[in-house]
Formats: sequence, structure tokens, C-alpha cells
Amino acid sequence: MVLKKIRNKTEDTQVSIDMEKQRRYEALVRAWHRDLYRYAYWLTKDQHVAEDLVQETCLRAWRSLDSLQDDNAAKAWLITILRRENARRFERKQLELVDIDDHQVADNTQPSEEASVEQQWLHKQIMRLAPEYREPLVLQVMAGFSGEEIADILDLNKNTVMTRLFRARNQLKEFMDTQNTPQRGAQNGRS
Repeated sequence: MVLKKIRNKTEDTQVSIDMEKQRRYEALVRAWHRDLYRYAYWLTKDQHVAEDLVQETCLRAWRSLDSLQDDNAAKAWLITILRRENARRFERKQLELVDIDDHQVADNTQPSEEASVEQQWLHKQIMRLAPEYREPLVLQVMAGFSGEEIADILDLNKNTVMTRLFRARNQLKEFMDTQNTPQRGAQNGRS
């Protein structure tokens, strides 16, 4: 009789722990799903691959949820999982290479024509940056990560990340100074 009560208590405790894990997982997915998808799409430039990547990320996150000690670090933890899942994708098979300039990022908002031209121009300039400068900049600007979080995600020293961010911004400034941006061209045409 005592053994049966102990077994029932153990089963009840396990159910409670599983329900708490489920609630925690669902809260994480709800909070960060859109950011994960946006970053996955930026990495892959393909809606279906990005969706698969987010799904695999969520699956791995569920399996290792117990390793997440600080919920405040959840976004960086999930982005790190996503980056690793993307790397695994390349380990499994060789993909056809495409020119990323041929693909536009899906954006449901309707910016003005001038803003759209400026956005396309800026996107092209960012894509001209070397990957070691481009990725930290995108993580900071698009995902809102701090230098320390980016260092954790990219497995780099924080000073290295800050240097790369500084250099990326300087290169973008140089691009703006040496080329006619759409905005400057429009202003020069009016004079």
C-alpha cells in the first residue's frame, strides 16, 4: 500500500514537471518565434527552408530545455541553436549556390517608393561587407542583440565583436561617401 502511494506521488510529480516544461517551452516559442523566423529567412533567403530551420530549432530547444538556466538568455540561446542547425544543413548536403542579390527579403509592410529604393540600396551595401562584419551587424540591427550576446552567439570575444561592428559601420559610411545613394541622387537631381 505504501509503495503504491509512493509510485502515485512520483507519477504526479513527473506530470507536474512535464506540464511546467511544456508551459515554459510554449512561452519561449511564442515570445521568440518571429525573431527566429526573421533571422532564419535572412540566413537562407528561402521561406520553406527558414520554416524548416525554425522547426528544427524548436525541436532541439524542447529536447535541451533543461540546459537553459536563465530565461533572460533565451533569445540568444535559441539563435545559437538556429545557427548550429543551419550549419548542420550544410554538413548534410551540398546545396545549389544562388546569387543572394537576386532574392528579396519578404516584407509585408508597404514602404514608400523612395524608402524602398533606399532599403534595397542599404541591403546591397550590407551584403557587400565581408561575412565576419555583416553577421554581427545584422544580429545587432535586426535582432537587437547586445555586443555581449552577439559574442556568445558567434562564439567570439566581446572586443572582437565590437571591433567588427565598428569596422562594419565604417565600411558602410565609406560606401555612402564614395557612391551616390538614392537619396543623395534624388536631392542632386532637384537642384
